[in-house]
Amino acid sequence: MKTITANDTLELSIPERIQLVEDIWDTITAKVNSFELTEEEKQIIDARLEHYHQNPESGSPWEDVYEKIVSRQ
Repeated sequence: MKTITANDTLELSIPERIQLVEDIWDTITAKVNSFELTEEEKQIIDARLEHYHQNPESGSPWEDVYEKIVSRQ
């Protein structure tokens, strides 16, 4: 299999690059169920979920978080 780099993709047209990204994404989502979290990752998620359940007002709605991220750019 030939290895391609990000620079190689610059030779493609924009529609071709978009199609390539879609094709790559499709291969990732097809395998999403085979992705396994480590025990440490599971514990972090459980702790954060528990914190949220105990303090639901401490979180922020996705729209607010997104706006903060976008405004930094």
